[in-house]
Amino acid sequence: MSIFTERSGVDIAISDSDLQTLVRETIEKTGKKAGKMLILPPDHTRLNSMAGRITEIVWENYSGAWSIDIMPALGTHAPMSDAELELMFGKKIPKNLFLVHDWRNDVVSLGKAPSSLIQELSEGKLDYEVNIQVNKRLFAGYDLILSVGQVVPHEVVGMANYTKNLMVGVGGSDIINKSHFLGAVYGLERIMGHADSPVRRLFNYGVDTFLKDLPIVFIQTVMSKDKATGKMAMRGFFSGVGIDVFNRAAALAVDANLELLDEPLKKVIVYLDPEEFKSTWLGNKAVYRTRMAIADDGDLIILAPGLKMFGEDKGNDVLIRKYGYKGTPHTLQAVKDNDDLRGGLGAAAHLIHGSSEGRFRITYCPGPGVSEEEIRSVGFEYADLDETMKKYHFSELKDGFNTVNGEKIFYISNPALGLWALRRSFH
Repeated sequence: MSIFTERSGVDIAISDSDLQTLVRETIEKTGKKAGKMLILPPDHTRLNSMAGRITEIVWENYSGAWSIDIMPALGTHAPMSDAELELMFGKKIPKNLFLVHDWRNDVVSLGKAPSSLIQELSEGKLDYEVNIQVNKRLFAGYDLILSVGQVVPHEVVGMANYTKNLMVGVGGSDIINKSHFLGAVYGLERIMGHADSPVRRLFNYGVDTFLKDLPIVFIQTVMSKDKATGKMAMRGFFSGVGIDVFNRAAALAVDANLELLDEPLKKVIVYLDPEEFKSTWLGNKAVYRTRMAIADDGDLIILAPGLKMFGEDKGNDVLIRKYGYKGTPHTLQAVKDNDDLRGGLGAAAHLIHGSSEGRFRITYCPGPGVSEEEIRSVGFEYADLDETMKKYHFSELKDGFNTVNGEKIFYISNPALGLWALRRSFH
């Protein structure tokens, strides 16, 4: 366990010049001067992570001495278009350096997490083995593998990144599906915002047991919005080998990204940037990240101008349309009764996470890519996007509490950046 480089503070803003220095220091501390390098950054759905810029800095500084491949850690997400690659990584890096991770077909099985471990992690609720799978390119003789990403509260694992970037980002269907279901059965509210969770322990087991001989170095960022300017700021940069890098970042992310509230929120409006959120698979972060703060019989209104589909993956899209976001009992019964959902436990977990369990209303306001009929068919309420934006004076909304036409509402401009919870219930 070794931390190479750290710059952190909840009130600091790491500049681009500072970032370049930190990246160079990280590479230097590996002790390696040249060879084959694989970079594993997130895709454009983590645009604010600064992983794209970090990847660009590595390429700018080391593409002469190193042969560099870049494999965005897509997980189950759709492959990136050229426009999305340029949005995330800039226009300088040649497109032929980017590899596409196929979570269904391009993985190698390394071994299994035994059912006894899953029984322990699930408190006896689940009893299955988990096939540990990663993209076979990790074993293509690289001299250095950089796993890059943002640590931020996350609905499946508690805090995003670190071993999740490997086990899910470039992982295979079995561990993706079964880990997500483990998290859903254990309880989303018990996991979100915590560095240690049953899902995290499963991911760590997979990496520590089967990837321990690979030359993996982690680069972790912590980001938050500057309240004065509204712009994103890098609050932390951590690099090195092993869990200490993650734990340091996760501790900062609690301070930077967790907003604890004293009273439940009656009405929450969340905006989904159309460049980042094109599916409910991603857009339901609006549900996951706010559900611990919304009052019983409250309202969550999701403005989703870029919505085009439900699942990022075609198979998951079919399952979402078939079974809908109808709560835990309905989903668990559907898993029991149907082979297709039993074979897609990641989708089942997503359906559980995306439901309010009937406790509050979820209203989607999509753009032209998804119809009212489609929205209602999966269990959400529907409202017209333009009318809703006009009703709530969208252009005037600021993050946090607003009063519109005498009504108190809470606005979130990007749900991926944080976690909102009641102070009395978060522990």
